[in-house]
Amino acid sequence: MIPQPLSVRPQPGFAATAPISTGVDPLLPAEGYVLDVSSFGISIRGGGPAGVFYGEQTLRQLFPGSVVPSRLPCVRIEDRPRYAWRGVLLDVARHFMPVPEVLRFIELIAMHKLNVLHLHLTDDQGWRVEVPGWPRLTTVGAWRSCSMRGSRQHERYDDQPHGGYYTADDLRSIVAFAARRHVTVVPEIDMPGHMQAAVASYPMLGNGFAGPVRTAWGVSPHGLNLEPATLDFCRAVLDHICDIFPSPLIGIGGDECGVPGQPWFIAQMAAHLASRGRRVYGWDEILAGGAPRDAVVAAWRGQFPMEKALAAGHEVVACPDTSLYLDYRQSDDPGEPTPVGTLLRLEDVYAYDPGDAVLGAQANVWTEHMESARRVDYMVFPRLCAFAEVVWGPPGRDFAAFRERLEPHLQRLGALGVNYRPLSGPRPWDARAEAPGNPRTLPDRLAELAEMTANLR
Repeated sequence: MIPQPLSVRPQPGFAATAPISTGVDPLLPAEGYVLDVSSFGISIRGGGPAGVFYGEQTLRQLFPGSVVPSRLPCVRIEDRPRYAWRGVLLDVARHFMPVPEVLRFIELIAMHKLNVLHLHLTDDQGWRVEVPGWPRLTTVGAWRSCSMRGSRQHERYDDQPHGGYYTADDLRSIVAFAARRHVTVVPEIDMPGHMQAAVASYPMLGNGFAGPVRTAWGVSPHGLNLEPATLDFCRAVLDHICDIFPSPLIGIGGDECGVPGQPWFIAQMAAHLASRGRRVYGWDEILAGGAPRDAVVAAWRGQFPMEKALAAGHEVVACPDTSLYLDYRQSDDPGEPTPVGTLLRLEDVYAYDPGDAVLGAQANVWTEHMESARRVDYMVFPRLCAFAEVVWGPPGRDFAAFRERLEPHLQRLGALGVNYRPLSGPRPWDARAEAPGNPRTLPDRLAELAEMTANLR
């Protein structure tokens, strides 16, 4: 979507869509830009290459729908983002997404002026990155015998093996593609919990478990042990990740883990990453016992962990599940596919405001119930369009005005082949009767989150 600019000044007349000139103006913010459409042509000046790129995206979005006109109304737009971190998590562990589909996803988020892709590469249900010296991580850990269909409470399974993984060259191509669009790829190797795929590959990493990669959704109790050899394994994996990803932050998870000694483990990994010139990016569970001083905290369990992290001096990325988890159901319509979580409508996403103290915010796309790129499209768009305005534009947004601007933007998405959810609701073929969900009420979820964060109080 076109984020609300700081200044829009319509001018008389029309301009041809060419010539277009671009340039850098160091007096502008690095990601800010000025777009001038006048009778003399079109000019885009940015504070840096990213600013020029964002000006180009706005120019694309000035075109009516999917049509490229021969001329545009004259206008001057001065714009810059509110937050430095405008992110999206893509979970490729629960359902593997081939490289071309990841590149397509990056293209779409960059078009919306988002600048971080948090790539969730490992979990109990699959290990998605090749690591030298550890071949079973991909020959065993990247594959599961079947997958759940619907929420885990229903205990339904298909009979289809699922898997896949990325080579180092695959990941380098993703990083390079993203960099050309001013998107930083922040990798995540979730540890010491969410590690059943790794433990299934190498049982000596665990605590007596000798079973397969997890086929059920939910959290496995089979995390890592904290033996010296296991820490060496983790360091080797992180070294490989650092060699591929130039991101100053490396995600190490730290969430939903019952491993005794987790704070000590997180400190060990943080020290190793520091030796590589990197910092920890972890979920807000790392606050228990004291997070590493320079860690960036992804606050997913609500307002209290976010405030706790800020009070401790951490940079914080706001990603509360009840506001920004795009796997959550979009309406109460029975035709919604696998309705899980609390109700998270388009207007709910648009109404969220992270506040002024945080580094930014992030929408999370967990893919237990998104088995294809088309399903990801349906769950993500147009809610991600609303999120783009949350993290770019100023507070005090007008949903009615956004809804009006969204109509032609959906035509653009349609022209790009995006299987977005219609504003009118799900279509008959969107339903998934074979994959029932588990809707939650907001009060129940808030009570659960309060219980989950009691150890931080």
